[in-house]
Amino acid sequence: MDYRTEAPEIIKSFLIYHETIKGHSPKTVEEYYLDLRTFFRYMKIVRGLVPRDTELEDIDIHDIDLDFVKSITVSDAYEYLAFLTRDRVKNQRSRDVEYGTMASTRARKVSTLRSFYKYLTVKAKLLDVNPLQDLDVPKIPNKLPRYLTLPEAQALLSSVDGKNKERDYCILCIFLNCGLRISEIVGLNLSDIREDHIRVFGKGSKERIIYINDACAEAINQYLDVRKSIAAIDKNALFLSNRRTRMSREAVHSMVKNSLRRAGLDAEKYSSHKLRHTAATLMLQNGVDVRTLQELLGHDNLNTTQIYTHVDNSELRIAAEANPLAHFEPDNKKD
Repeated sequence: MDYRTEAPEIIKSFLIYHETIKGHSPKTVEEYYLDLRTFFRYMKIVRGLVPRDTELEDIDIHDIDLDFVKSITVSDAYEYLAFLTRDRVKNQRSRDVEYGTMASTRARKVSTLRSFYKYLTVKAKLLDVNPLQDLDVPKIPNKLPRYLTLPEAQALLSSVDGKNKERDYCILCIFLNCGLRISEIVGLNLSDIREDHIRVFGKGSKERIIYINDACAEAINQYLDVRKSIAAIDKNALFLSNRRTRMSREAVHSMVKNSLRRAGLDAEKYSSHKLRHTAATLMLQNGVDVRTLQELLGHDNLNTTQIYTHVDNSELRIAAEANPLAHFEPDNKKD
């Protein structure tokens, strides 16, 4: 998908701004485009510009111009969110048909709309008034991150087998020891590997240094010994597929799922991202402070990191035991 050829000019300028000036990754820019495309496709149905029964995927938005964009109201945006809430979507995990996109997805779409209209008003100065300035973001339920226990993480690492075992073990080791995102792992180059650290490019192409422990360094070195003998098509990529090209996110996801199953763990319950949660939780439980964890994970906002403090319940256990009623037993129970 190339937004430069598919998007109407007014949306294209917004996307180019985020890619070139804000430094957002191509994947993030693509998500912005998909969010805006879906919204304006829906608005064309609402405005009667296409037949009511037209599938969203079949609606062209090349004719979206400044006048159309300017005509959008907060009410239109809320109606769109209501549509998303009741729209039939397939839940890939349970394979059942459910109603409504997730609150986090709706919140992202609102963020995209607000960012688009702010750009048109403040940066491009194509609008005198931002019609979506007061658009609220849907409340996202607070859910604790799911993670593997230490024995489960050890079982996962011990489960690795097959012709790519050095590569797969190395990837899992980096997930569980360094807490990298899957996009950061597949983006690693040979030149990013140093003696005691890894150079990582995170969201927004922000660079950070992740120091590696002995187990991780050993896993990397063992894989590099294998990597040297591969006639790579992508000579820069650290992790190679069987086709000798850079491993894709999908390939890593699949490898993680297969490894979880071999370890006797629930592959539907856990995922690649849960391994990042596991690394964060295990480090926090073993004395890493939350601000250090924030830098290690590449979080811009400390609030994002602080959710892991609720997972580490050791202090809560101590608090429960400190209650003077903790060991109280009524007289009629003592006999």
